[in-house]
Amino acid sequence: MTTNALTSKSSTSGRAGDKIFSGAALGAGVLILITLFAVAVFLLIQALPTFLADPADISGGAGFFSYIAPIIVGTVVAAAIALLIATPVGLGVALFISHLAPRRIAGPLGYVIDLLAAIPSVIYGAWGYMVLAPALVPGYDWLATNLGFIPIFEGPASQTGKTMLTAGIVLAVMVLPIITSLSREIFLQTPKLHEEAALALGATRWEMITTAVLPFARPGIISATMLGLGRALGETMAVALVLSTGNLIPSLIKSGNQTIAAEIALNFPEAFGLRLAELIAAGLVLFLITLVVNMIARAIIARHKEFSGAN
Repeated sequence: MTTNALTSKSSTSGRAGDKIFSGAALGAGVLILITLFAVAVFLLIQALPTFLADPADISGGAGFFSYIAPIIVGTVVAAAIALLIATPVGLGVALFISHLAPRRIAGPLGYVIDLLAAIPSVIYGAWGYMVLAPALVPGYDWLATNLGFIPIFEGPASQTGKTMLTAGIVLAVMVLPIITSLSREIFLQTPKLHEEAALALGATRWEMITTAVLPFARPGIISATMLGLGRALGETMAVALVLSTGNLIPSLIKSGNQTIAAEIALNFPEAFGLRLAELIAAGLVLFLITLVVNMIARAIIARHKEFSGAN
């Protein structure tokens, strides 16, 4: 009788714990949705004067679209440069740590990569402004002299090094720890039976990675890349410090171009009235871009869900 009572009491407390946990998880999910909705409503309400104003009163005098379109292009270009550099490097480092490096090297190297993610963005910006930008000036001069016929390398090159290409490189360094850390963890979750089966069939180490590891890790790689893209799209201080802003130009080695986050950061302290509404509208555009990017990423991951570790 005592045993049955204890069993019944344990079962009742277990069910109560399940209900509490379920309610807490549901509340957390609902809270996130409410917060996201509240942010969207706030941005829309504050940005509304921009969409109702006379186009001649908007910065540039040609309407909000003409004002925001070049900045959108600059934002996308900077993020694209960062991903083009950081993704292959990050995946290579992750594969080296997870499958190629000796354990006495892989551990410390992984800690160093993780520590890079803890460095504040203003430090990256200061490093890019004081060290990287001047160091890239000779390279930009060479590109302008020898490859200037290509629009993205058209000269004269900036003599300060504060260009869109420099900003993209700094962003690449910033998103590298995110892509590397997440990809490394996904690579380590590859079933050992898959790897051993590939090796048993006569595959080389590289063939085992391409046939067993990378297909399994594909959704994780996409997720890591999209998280890095989100960081690159929204980065403010580093870009503001490294980039000499200006009108949209095709050349990546001349001073000019701008990103949405840097535009808001540089002008927000002195903005008021319609100008403030413009900057908030720019923030709304960045919010929508980030939302669309995440939705696309989720669609891609769902298409390849058969390779996920959960399945």
